[in-house]
Amino acid sequence: MHRFLRSSSTRLVTTRTYLLHSFVVPSYRYFSLFAADGDVDDGGDAPQRRKSMEGLRLCSANHVPLSPISFLERAAKVYRDRTSLVYGCRNFTWNQTHQRCLKLASALSQIGISRGDVVSTLAPNVPAMYELHFAVPMAGAVLCTLNSRLDSAMVSVLLAHSEAKILFVDHGLLEIARGAFDHLAKTNTKPPILVLISEGDDGPSPTSIVPYEYESFLETGHIEFEIKRPKSEWDPISVNYTSGTTSRPKGVVYSHRGAYLNTIATLFLHGMQSMPVYLWTVPMFHCNGWCLTWGVAAQGGTNICMKNVSPSKIFENIALHNVTHMGGAPTVLNMIVNSSVREQKRISSKVVICTGGSPPPPQILLKMEELGFSVTHLYGLTETYGPGTYCVLKPEWESLPPEEQSKLRARQGTQHLGLQDVDILDPVTMEKVPADGKTMGEVMFRGNTVMSGYFKDSKATEEAFKGGWFHSGDLAVKHPDGYIEVKDRLKDIIISGGENISSIQVETVLYSHPAVLEAAVVARPDNHWGQTPCAFVKLKEGFDIDAQELILFCRGHLPHYMAPKTVIFEELPRTSTGKIQKYILREKAKALGSLS
Repeated sequence: MHRFLRSSSTRLVTTRTYLLHSFVVPSYRYFSLFAADGDVDDGGDAPQRRKSMEGLRLCSANHVPLSPISFLERAAKVYRDRTSLVYGCRNFTWNQTHQRCLKLASALSQIGISRGDVVSTLAPNVPAMYELHFAVPMAGAVLCTLNSRLDSAMVSVLLAHSEAKILFVDHGLLEIARGAFDHLAKTNTKPPILVLISEGDDGPSPTSIVPYEYESFLETGHIEFEIKRPKSEWDPISVNYTSGTTSRPKGVVYSHRGAYLNTIATLFLHGMQSMPVYLWTVPMFHCNGWCLTWGVAAQGGTNICMKNVSPSKIFENIALHNVTHMGGAPTVLNMIVNSSVREQKRISSKVVICTGGSPPPPQILLKMEELGFSVTHLYGLTETYGPGTYCVLKPEWESLPPEEQSKLRARQGTQHLGLQDVDILDPVTMEKVPADGKTMGEVMFRGNTVMSGYFKDSKATEEAFKGGWFHSGDLAVKHPDGYIEVKDRLKDIIISGGENISSIQVETVLYSHPAVLEAAVVARPDNHWGQTPCAFVKLKEGFDIDAQELILFCRGHLPHYMAPKTVIFEELPRTSTGKIQKYILREKAKALGSLS
């Protein structure tokens, strides 16, 4: 079995001042940072600096590897009897959650899971998913939360690539897992051990195919288990596979250090104080729930788990549990603002909701505020542990008209506390673009909450870190106030008659039409202009308009060359995380041929 920390494929080399080396201590290899020879100019004052260090010592008294595990341990002390998690009729205290995680870590160790092994999950936002975020690293293993919306074929690919030794699967997804195992059998790949997450009596009993049931398996462990803490804070805590809008997903490796720091940064940007009530609408499989699986524990909050997301259940849970915070992609916000009056319930106090994943249309932000939500806009990628920037609201914006405020709040803002820098650079020259709100460049990140690298893909890692920055692939501008605004993906920009057209800008106008529920704009090839904008639109229920009406509407709000020349009404294809699959739409537009 390939061990996550013992493979030479996990050695990463970057072009930055420091090189990432691995070295061996008794039977265990881990990461450490050393200055590369010749990379550091000390100005000849090294002897003086060494003298100033006399009497100092790095030891267990003043250095412990950072890890989110400590958040749970503290919660069990400080918030011992407070409710940690609610799921339907089930609820737990922080003391109970701590003990359950210890027992689960113990049970994993008893069946042979050891340091560096990969433990996978295939489950929605149920209590077991939350507990595994602590129990797996407590066992010294690496958590791999698979997207619960994937099909059997893709699940088998990711199980094989991650070399998972065990798979925890929700009873509702058991057939997907069985199908994945059939795919693995065809390639003579040994499948992982299966543990079934059931609810009451609604799941099948353990069999030779499903040897363990979650609760029974957990009870085999012991609360006296000694936690296998990371030997280095660079040790991997999880591997998250990108959703992939074009090709096979890549495994993004998170370290204990990065997860710890991004958790704290996310708590700050979310404005999450002590003892919040957090409604889980963000999938825990997505960037480990934007690191808030660990964050809610850090603040002794209450996790409200919800297996299926719908507007009625969101409003119901907010009213029932006095929810203070939640998160969601713009698709979730769109679902909320377009819900029926019957589904909506009065919100007695503001609910802070973080949104990210794709730029939210300003119109959606405005409507969310009207419903009683306070929206915080964040931006990031799987490679930045989820949130990397957020749009800090400025007091002077409050005097502006609501529409203008929404436009400002739709920007991606600036880096959070865990990052050293986020900037817009020319990807060829690596020069910073002027802060004029017009010149486009690529969004690049640098700091402690950027991934360790892509699992078993050193070439992709080196490419992503070229020039000492992480290259996001997103095009953006930087405004005079330093805030960035994402305009498009590099591959989504439309070039018509030599002019760059931002598909996001066109989509924002389309979303402002009262009949439009969803919209996506891609390039259609054109013999004269090179490319022209082609819009794919889904209308709201009960509306019926034609393409020409939408084209004229856009021409009234945009320069004419930016308005769509083609409008197609249909359901929009999405990835398993809800992102619109523009590569499918690009192929459809390409098949239409030239309009000229």
